[in-house]
Amino acid sequence: MISRRDFLQASMAASALLGASGFGNWSRLAAQQALTQDQLLEFDSFGNVSLIHITDIHAQLKPIYFREPSINLGVGPNKGEVPHITGADFRRLYGIDDGSPSHYALTYNDFSALAQTYGRMGGMDRVATVVNAIRAERPDALLLDGGDTWHGSYTCYQTQGQDVVNVMNKLRPDAMTFHWEFTLGQDRVHEIVDGLPFATLGQNVFDAMWDEPAERFKPYEIFERGGVQIAVIGQAFPYMPIANPGWMFPDYTFGIRDGNMQAMVDEVRAQGAELVVCLSHNGFDVDKKMASRVSGIDVILTGHTHDALPEPVLVGDTILIASGSNGKFVSRVDLDVRDGQMMGFRHKLIPIFSDVIAPDPEVAEAIDAERAPFEEELSEVIGRTESLLYRRGNFNGTWDDLICEALIEQRDAEIAMSPGVRWGPSLIPGQDITREDIWNVTSMSYGRAYRTEMTGEFLKVVLEDVADNIFNPDPYYQQGGDMVRMGGLGYRIDVTAPAGERISEMTFLGTGEPIDPARSYVVAGWASVNEDTEGPQIWDVVEDHIRQKGTVTVEPNTSVEVTGV
Repeated sequence: MISRRDFLQASMAASALLGASGFGNWSRLAAQQALTQDQLLEFDSFGNVSLIHITDIHAQLKPIYFREPSINLGVGPNKGEVPHITGADFRRLYGIDDGSPSHYALTYNDFSALAQTYGRMGGMDRVATVVNAIRAERPDALLLDGGDTWHGSYTCYQTQGQDVVNVMNKLRPDAMTFHWEFTLGQDRVHEIVDGLPFATLGQNVFDAMWDEPAERFKPYEIFERGGVQIAVIGQAFPYMPIANPGWMFPDYTFGIRDGNMQAMVDEVRAQGAELVVCLSHNGFDVDKKMASRVSGIDVILTGHTHDALPEPVLVGDTILIASGSNGKFVSRVDLDVRDGQMMGFRHKLIPIFSDVIAPDPEVAEAIDAERAPFEEELSEVIGRTESLLYRRGNFNGTWDDLICEALIEQRDAEIAMSPGVRWGPSLIPGQDITREDIWNVTSMSYGRAYRTEMTGEFLKVVLEDVADNIFNPDPYYQQGGDMVRMGGLGYRIDVTAPAGERISEMTFLGTGEPIDPARSYVVAGWASVNEDTEGPQIWDVVEDHIRQKGTVTVEPNTSVEVTGV
């Protein structure tokens, strides 16, 4: 008799062969005008359960440009494994034609030129159209939000997340989990959560005083859909107090807590759950490891690392689904659940080409209503870019190069530091830079731009610490985003070296001389996790800089030499 794992592998192979997993016909269409909404939504229904997954929206309610990373390195057992494959290698792996819609949506090469052909992506009104179409066919479908939703825009900052909450409620999610939401402060999170009409989940959200599960955030919710008992277990970002200011949510601790995850899986199975879904904000590699350690999870809907994969990844009997970020994609997963087990699936990563998918009128109206009080501020043109401005990549991004340049010039510093966060849309050459664009890459609740002194020795400690957060071979110790972006300082990094030995050849770019461990350098940065940080807000610093420049051009950054790849 065929085993469940063999059945799942056969299901995955059949899905890929039929085009039901990944892109279907849209991956090989030559130009945008050949795309239709029906083609993007085309799907052969399967089984008796449907899941709809969105994650890492980062408050982007309107269509955007968003360039995928050129460098996304894996280390240890994940070296050379998805999602740590980019560009042409990614296209070869998945059979993606050069110049096709999926080339544009899923990889970085020729981004500016392809953006002119295929246009913006995302927009929650277009996402709503896709969700509604799936629900029209599968009324019992579960819509699950992987978190990083109430953060990342001008209007989200001004309304403390209420604009996104109001719009998302129109989509009627069934459950969500969390990360950046907690940087609104725990009191504001409580206020929002208490008014939400759907489940807010996190089995790893614990009361800091008693080290017990937090009452306000349920570990799981059980739904009956398609005649199946479905348990959805939430997994919030485990390193919240490390990556973000712990003083903003002092009553909570997090962590991976895979032992407790196993206990929750066993508990829901004992209650009759026939399908177990983990709605996670761990990040892809962490979820891969967790899937290998926790038995009984059928599906992990993964988030945090913004990966968009056109096919699921199988770890044991668990399938991992990665649905990208910023509203660029929606994942649909149809499952065949029989006799208390998930026996097969079909999957499609649906691209949200905003010029092809019609906006849902009700959600479009709601978005415009939320933005209306701020429209004048949002639309003010501050300058213009002649360069592609993007953020993603392990080491550099032109948006952060521009931010570092602004910090050095506006704060009279020698060296600048910009956090290696993954969120923030792109701008293509020739595009106006509006105030909204600046806030889209800087908006956070702790955005003060500090100015201080650091010794060369301390600067190396900072770089080594961040490098270990990203390139530790054990995914459970990977607590960061991407490398901190440096302005005025170059270095060499060996991503395979031991902790504390990855960074070398640090150079002060102002003189070309080696960084002196004993010398103090004037350093400007932003997004310090320390309470009571002083300085102007980073969006004001960047706006002043761009306004003075008028037109900005960002030269290629060759200040980081990477080895060990």
